[in-house]
Amino acid sequence: MNKVNVPAISRRTALGVLASVAVVPRLAYADVPAAFPKSQVTLIVPFTPGGPVDVLGRLLAHEYQTRSGQNVVVENRPGGAGNIGIDIVKNAKPDGTTLLLIPAGNLTINPTLMPNLTFNVAQDFAPIALLASAPNVIVVSPKLGVTTVKEFIAKAKSQKLSYGSPGVGSQLHLAMELLKDKAGIDIQHVPYRGSPQALQDLLGGYIDVLASNLPAVLPGINDKIVVPIAMTTAQRSELVPTIPTLAESGIEGIDATSWYGMLAPHAIAPDVHDALFTVTRDIMTSPDLHAKLLAQGLTAAVEAPGPFADRIARETALWAGVIKSRNITIQQ
Repeated sequence: MNKVNVPAISRRTALGVLASVAVVPRLAYADVPAAFPKSQVTLIVPFTPGGPVDVLGRLLAHEYQTRSGQNVVVENRPGGAGNIGIDIVKNAKPDGTTLLLIPAGNLTINPTLMPNLTFNVAQDFAPIALLASAPNVIVVSPKLGVTTVKEFIAKAKSQKLSYGSPGVGSQLHLAMELLKDKAGIDIQHVPYRGSPQALQDLLGGYIDVLASNLPAVLPGINDKIVVPIAMTTAQRSELVPTIPTLAESGIEGIDATSWYGMLAPHAIAPDVHDALFTVTRDIMTSPDLHAKLLAQGLTAAVEAPGPFADRIARETALWAGVIKSRNITIQQ
């Protein structure tokens, strides 16, 4: 199944965040719109506890409850590459009390890779907001002797190279396949179950290149044991502002950003939908939350429902084209 592209978060860090939001004061907040749900709100996270989506959900739950005075809980419903939790929200009462927190790949990649899904993103869900993003980066082994994308492409044209990704069908796998097409190179894909083992193989010389979430390889970058050549995102990262983007390196048309969004069942009432967005926007744009997210390697990246829906459609079309042109399939 498709491995969703999410950044690595240490168990200690994740537990620290969970502990910090375990006790929540019941304080009413006067600016919460009247249409905000008046009963318990459940944030469905379709993955196990401790990952970035779960941490983001618990930070949000804390803020929702503090501001509204309503009980807000995170419910982890893993399984089926996230599809079990997605179906729960699809079939929930559309009153704003059951919401979905989900990474990009489940919405923009899986519908093409998994044609038998039981949901349709556009028909079954109402986007509330894009919440946060995590930067992705391409790093190489120092033994490769390159420091730029231009040098990497020249090296790939002169000898056989291999690259690692977090898994077949992951956003970074597709981004590298798109890079191969645009650069006119052919390097072998070696899929892994996440970035940690791939990083070990890069350091061990078993692969030459790794496309990874930045948090997973940032210590290696800081220790200069791996060489970053480009961000796969549209902008540079404030965590490593000296690393150029692919566009700045001469490769246009690639923006592989790991992002996380919130959706509700499609039939949600407009006033409830607007209230949820208003409160979510206020939370995600607060300096305090920005600092907490940055500590996890995440950046607040709020988009309103319309632009968020446009992003989902645009990226779905982009990755569908890559999947079909590169004949990418997964076992289900």
